[in-house]
Amino acid sequence: MTARPDNPTAIHDFVGIGLGPFNLGLACLTEPITGLDGVFLDSKPAFEWHAGMFLDGAHLQTPFMSDLVTLADPTSPYSFLNYLKEKGRLYSFYIRENFYPLRVEYNDYCRWAADRLTNVRFDTTVTEVRYEDEDGVYAVATAAGETYRARRLVLGTGTPPHIPAACAGLGGDFVHNSQYLRHREALQAKESITLVGSGQSAAEIYYDLLSEIDVHGYRLNWVTRSPRFFPLEYTKLTLEMTSPEYIDYYHALPEDTRYRLTAEQKGLFKGIDGDLINEIFDLLYRKNLGGPVPTRLLTNSALNAATYDNGSYTLKLRQEEQGKEYEIETQGLVLATGYRYAEPEFLRPVRDRLRYDTHGSFDVARNYAIDVTGRGVFLQNAGVHTHSITSPDLGMGPYRNAYIIRELLGSEYYPVEKTIAFQEFAV
Repeated sequence: MTARPDNPTAIHDFVGIGLGPFNLGLACLTEPITGLDGVFLDSKPAFEWHAGMFLDGAHLQTPFMSDLVTLADPTSPYSFLNYLKEKGRLYSFYIRENFYPLRVEYNDYCRWAADRLTNVRFDTTVTEVRYEDEDGVYAVATAAGETYRARRLVLGTGTPPHIPAACAGLGGDFVHNSQYLRHREALQAKESITLVGSGQSAAEIYYDLLSEIDVHGYRLNWVTRSPRFFPLEYTKLTLEMTSPEYIDYYHALPEDTRYRLTAEQKGLFKGIDGDLINEIFDLLYRKNLGGPVPTRLLTNSALNAATYDNGSYTLKLRQEEQGKEYEIETQGLVLATGYRYAEPEFLRPVRDRLRYDTHGSFDVARNYAIDVTGRGVFLQNAGVHTHSITSPDLGMGPYRNAYIIRELLGSEYYPVEKTIAFQEFAV
């Protein structure tokens, strides 16, 4: 029988910290394994994934098969299709003939899965992790005074919202895209709104604000440092880069080469859905039929500094190709600047047990371990610099979890694919 996680004498096989889609998928895949005792902790009261971006019609950029479990275990009761069946929407989804779940639908699916699990604990904030040499276990302390002890850890704390250095300490009521929906009404009451960013979230927000620009009468700017509004590259041979073979190839490259590729490959997982780019152009075309619409799209423009005074922001920008400085005044400011991994403070007592590369990031082994033993602490979704674009890819989550489960068990419970690509990446 699995020991109760709140039993102070229990030593679990592993503790998962954080419950985003990747650790939630691991929870689903480990729940039926009788020989593996794990518990998952998260500070939130319930599962929530980018709720501030549940815009009407917004959908995932990966198909429904990239759910929590299917690509590791197509027979799992925690699949998206089983969720649809239980909700009475399977035939509607079939008739819809669209492989891409709505974002709000995916969040509801994850909540449905979490509600069925016995190995997850919400409202549980981890405050500190220590290593107990005598027993060879990690002691995970929580804000409620509980301690969970385990032989191994799986970190899934995710990537917090990133505020660029130019806006550090900036006052006012600027909004990160992760909180957009909560502040949309207040934004639309302003005379002007400036959106900074170039990815999918920025495009969705721009489309949403542009749709109602004539209703509310604000001026709307979209500023990006990129030289153009890049589409997400989604051709099939490129998608083969989300494969075990490409991970093997990428991970074996020299560290500096991997970091260079990390910067060059952003368009492979941070671009805009091509259909949305076209919809934005079509909307601009329709809106301009009655005369010029008060909106500007500004590329090649880096945000170097920002100030706030008396309800207005001054953004100091530089047109990178021309080398020219200019400014924009705006009342509303939305930073669609994405997310960036930050090492959790609760790991400070065990930093001496973790491995780092020369850039100061976790040195993530091929098996996703980051500790000195190579099998004690595993990392979810913070390894673009070691595992390439597969790190944030929802479709590769079940593969990584099957891999981690093999490491936890010492044997292969779910088949772990080794070759799926037609092309060869190495010579």
